[in-house]
Amino acid sequence: QVQLVESGGGLVQPGGSLRVSCSASGSFVSIFTMGWYRRAPGNQRELVATITHDGNTNYADSVKGRFTISRDNDKNTVYLQMNSLKPDDTAVYYCNADYKKIFDLRLNEAWGQGSQVIVSS
Repeated sequence: QVQLVESGGGLVQPGGSLRVSCSASGSFVSIFTMGWYRRAPGNQRELVATITHDGNTNYADSVKGRFTISRDNDKNTVYLQMNSLKPDDTAVYYCNADYKKIFDLRLNEAWGQGSQVIVSS
């Protein structure tokens, strides 16, 4: 099993920047796509960005040009750099990872506990 531990988050002013991190630990053969999702107050969880093992990225239209997802495969860590933050970016940000365990051909999924990001003046 894989555990995802998130760090970062907090309170930031509009126009500011913040970076959240997510590190994977546990038993796994390889981690494939990793991503960030968020849930704003009163809303359902939505996709923010994903990144494959080889570095191919995908972003929600609402964050394109402002957010950058990256990963360090040696550290099993994914990052989300958030620039030009807006109040609408306020949400709990969740890390996600698709992975395979040893002796298991299935694709498994893990989620982090969530990290609060508040954008307010």
